[in-house]
Order: sequence, then structure tokens, then C-alpha cells
Amino acid sequence: MERGSTQLTGVRARALTGLCATLLPAENGGPDPAGLSAALSDFLARQPAPVTGAAVGGALALEVCSLVSSGRVLSRRTAEERAALWRSLHGVGPVGLGLDGLKALVLLVHGSRAASALVAAAANAGPPPRPDAELRVTSSSHWPSWSRVDVAVVGSGAGGAVTARTLARAGMSVLVLEEGRRHGVEEFRSTAPLERFAGLYRDGGATAALGRPPVMLPVGRGVGGTTLVNSGTCYRTPEPVLERWRDQAGLDWADPSRFDAALDEVWEMLQVGAVPAAVMGRNGALALAGADTLGWRAGPLMRNAPGCGGCCQCAIGCPRNAKFGVHLNALPDACAAGAQILSDARVERVVVERGRATGVLARRRDGTLFTVRADAAVVVSAGATETPPLLRRSRLGGHPYLGRNLAVHPAVGVSGRFEEPVVAWQGVLQSAAVEEFHQSDGILIEATATPPGMGTMELPGVGPGLLRELEGAEHLASLGAMVADRPVGRVHGRRRPLLRYDLDRADGRRLVRAVGIMGRILFAAGATEVLTGIPAMPRVRSTDELDHAVALADPRRMHVAAFHPCGTAAAGADARRFPLRPDGALRGVERLWVMDASTLPGCAEVNPQVTIMAVALALSGRLAARLGASDAAGHDAPAVAATVQA
Repeated sequence: MERGSTQLTGVRARALTGLCATLLPAENGGPDPAGLSAALSDFLARQPAPVTGAAVGGALALEVCSLVSSGRVLSRRTAEERAALWRSLHGVGPVGLGLDGLKALVLLVHGSRAASALVAAAANAGPPPRPDAELRVTSSSHWPSWSRVDVAVVGSGAGGAVTARTLARAGMSVLVLEEGRRHGVEEFRSTAPLERFAGLYRDGGATAALGRPPVMLPVGRGVGGTTLVNSGTCYRTPEPVLERWRDQAGLDWADPSRFDAALDEVWEMLQVGAVPAAVMGRNGALALAGADTLGWRAGPLMRNAPGCGGCCQCAIGCPRNAKFGVHLNALPDACAAGAQILSDARVERVVVERGRATGVLARRRDGTLFTVRADAAVVVSAGATETPPLLRRSRLGGHPYLGRNLAVHPAVGVSGRFEEPVVAWQGVLQSAAVEEFHQSDGILIEATATPPGMGTMELPGVGPGLLRELEGAEHLASLGAMVADRPVGRVHGRRRPLLRYDLDRADGRRLVRAVGIMGRILFAAGATEVLTGIPAMPRVRSTDELDHAVALADPRRMHVAAFHPCGTAAAGADARRFPLRPDGALRGVERLWVMDASTLPGCAEVNPQVTIMAVALALSGRLAARLGASDAAGHDAPAVAATVQA
């Protein structure tokens, strides 16, 4: 048995090495394939088993194809022969998407390794403008097997943090249970980018929705949730969206005249301001220049990042504590009012007795269980992908629309090559927006870069051609477009979520149209060519070629990502359509509320952090009033620790 395992390890190593050599051949100046494959293997070890299995299986399949076609393993073929094999397979239907997934993994690992020193230098260019916040965080390994509070809040992201803040300030004892751990600024300043990426995202960043096409859907995990890794872009909820939620879902709190107060409070809490020119970066400046040439409405984005240094590392944890996620505002406010945060605590189920939620059963990292009794309420804020499975595990998933209605804000990206260096990673990660087509077509375009080394995953080519693309990466500017989508997805599963999302045809057409719009912006800004992401024509050098590429595009074969899942436990007046009542209470059980992105009836049509926080603020305020505020708690907020009983 041990011999078979050793042989399998050897075959796996050879297959991964062959994959790396095919994509980035050492004989043409690429990295040592053995070293790169070892780093790739280490990264895969931190991924979910299905991702690891698919990656290794794909590499093995490539090796087998080489043997079948030539009688030689990849390592015994020339760089051009390996590239030719890749191109021949890439044109075979859905196989191309699988190969693109393998390529993205290899380029992510390679780019992160190559840019590690650059990332470290930018991260440590100056002292953080603020220290880590004072939080009352305890690891579940040090928590008793039984404890008691007024309110248990499941999840510490945008929704859970604001909910904890409101209820703690109302005088209740609040315990926030977070599956991830706490991360700090010194970690972000000293840890390699790939380690930060793997540690800050659920499933090592490999969360995806299956469908046509498959959609990458990275979700943050840690104290602060996805606000640790989002771009910091802030939008007030558009009035037409609020009016639709009010009129079609029956949500009185969504009336713009009422909701404005919640938006104002969140806006102030996050210290939102426009991106300063000093940290805009050339990537954003080119987007604004192109839009200006075309006469299209555009401007700097609004962000919650006072003191931003423009290091472009928002997506792997801000090394300056400049990006004002909830771990730096709402959670410290909650803790100052007496709330506590429990890290490394996966909630297995909500405990229900005689039709009432009475607490939660949670699991420590070592697998042991503990119970938290909640005398007043349980609030689930686990996010749109995790809330439905948790409710199902708790035998509370009976509503036919729980897990349905998933909207993800699907997105595509386009890059433009310029004669002068752009160095897109020198500046804010998301810096400027083109809103000309936002209200009319639901297409929001943002100048979006990536941390150094992580923006090469979708460069065209393989082998020597791909290496040439990598050499010219400093000359690329990048844009991303999101479309307000129909909520056609579903979250299946109980133990872990299984996401299904088949892109709506009309939304797919809008994504293709967005490629054409972004290409025009880049050409208007002076790009010599545009990398479209369209397999049939990945590279165009004129607007005529761009139009032709768009005409050929099949959205089901494009690389689609998404960042804003919502709607899977939506609130609304109609009991047949909405699992939650308008106040966020789960139908069919008492004393259980949901306050997170899943509560939204549909796509917010903008980056949704402000919306999620404002919804949580509105609903938690009502909950505090319902529970009787401090009278229901029966003690002063600073005495929360006394209510925790072993």
C-alpha cells in the first residue's frame, strides 16, 4: 500500500511538473518547472478536495494525451510540441474551460512567487495609518462547553458586525461566532501574497458556482468577513433598487425616504471618500481619459479607505489598515459596548426547542462541540452562500425558496496594452468607474487591477507566447464590468454549499456588450491592442476587430467571475415567495433572524457592502426595539463577561 502511495505521488509530481513546463517552459526563460510544481502542489493542499482532484486529474489527463499522441511524456517533448498539444486540446468544447482553470492556477502561483518581494516592499513602504482595533476576540479552543448570552450572532461580516453593534449598544449581551480567525496588519505586512490569499478566502479562494459557464465566486473568511478582502468600493443603494424592493417585495424599510438615514450612518461609520488623485494610479487615470474622450459619464470611485497608500493589496488584506472594513469600525464599536467575538467557531446548527431558537451548537477546530444558549434571539449572518446550508442543518430549511434566488453580480474583465508602462498595481485596486451604462443597461464598469503578480491569470497564449505576454504585463491596463443579474442561481447542500448558477441569456448578452464597451474605452485612451477574454478572438487591434470579436462571443465560454452573492434567504411580505418576514425573521420559527446579504431580495446593482450594512442597521434596530432593549437584557452591557457561564 505504501509503495502504491509513493508511486502515485511520483506520478502526480511528474504530471504537475509537465503542466508547469507546458505553460511556462524553462527552455524559453520560464521558471524551473519542478520548483513551480512543488509550490503548486503546496497551494493545492490548501484547496478543497474537489479542486485538488480536478487540478491533479487535469494534469494527469494532459500527460496521458501526450503519451497517446506521441508516445512520450511531456518532459521529453519540446516547448513548441507541448504548446501545440495544449492548443489542440483547448479547442475541444468544454475542455478549453478546464485547461483555462489549470492555467489560472499555475499563473496565480507563479505570479505570486515572482512578485513576492514587490508586494512586501509596497506593504512596508510606510507605517500603517492606524493600528489594529481593540477587539474582544477569544479562540473557541479557550471557550467553555456551555455558555449563555442574550443574543448569538453567527458571522462577523458586514451584516453580523452591524447587528452585533446595534444590539450591544442596546444593552444586550452579544456573542459573535466566526468560523475564521482574526487577522492583523502585521500579518499582512510580512506574509507572502499566496499565503494571504489562501488564508483569507473560504476554500482557499476556490469557491465557484457550477453552470454554463462556471463562475468563480471568492468569499472571505475571518473576523470581518469579506470586508477583509473586498475592494473598499462604496455605493449608496440606488433608489430604483430600493423602490423595487419596497413595491415588489413589500419591504417598508426600503422606502428611500426611510432608508437614507441608515445609509447616512453607514457612510459616516466607514469614513467614505473619493479616491484621491495621488493614489489613483495610471490604471484609473486611463479609464477616466478614455471615457472622457468618448463623452461618457465617469469619475473616481468612493471608498472606505482613509489613508490609502495605493499599494493595490485590498484583495489580500490591507497592509496599512487603511481600508476601513468592519473589523476596524462596527466590530470595535460592538466590543466597546460589551460584545465578544468567538473565532475558529463553526456553527453546526441552530438549537430549536418547541419552535423557538434557543442557541447554537458550534464546533472547534479540533472537532469538539460546545453550546451557546441565547435567551433572547439568534441572528444568522453567515452570508448568502453559508446561511441556507446552516438553516438546513438546523432542520429549518423547509421554505421552498430558501437557497433559491441567488444573484451574484457576474463580471468579466478586459485589458488594454499601451506603449508606455501602466504598472496597474501601482495605485488603488479599484479606482474609477464608468457609469454611462449603469442605470440604462445595468452595466457598471470599474477600473480594477490586482495585487502584483495576481493579474496574469487570464493572459492569452501558452508556452513561449505566454512568457512573452508575461514580460509585457507592466504595459497592461485593466477594466472590469459587472451586470445586474436575474437571481437564477441556487445554493444546495447541508454540510457545505454546492452552488449552481446558469447565466441568464440576457445577462450573458450584456456581459458580451460590456466587453465591447470596455474595449472602446481602452482604445480611446490610447491602447494599441485589447485582450478581450473571448476565446474566438482573444486579441484585437481596432474597434472594427473588437466589434467582430463581440459578434463571435459566446458568454458560456468566457471567464466569468462574481463577487456579490445575495438573495438566498430573501425578506419579503409574501410568505409563499420569501423565507423571511419583512423584519428579517425566519418564517416557521420564533426568535431567529437573518441579517446578511442573503436577506436582500435581489442584486443591489452596485458593490453591496454599504447596502448590506444599512439593511442590517435597519433590521437590527427593529429587533432591539422588539426585544425590549436593555430591559430585556437585565444587566448593563459592560457586564457581558459575567453572563458567560462554564
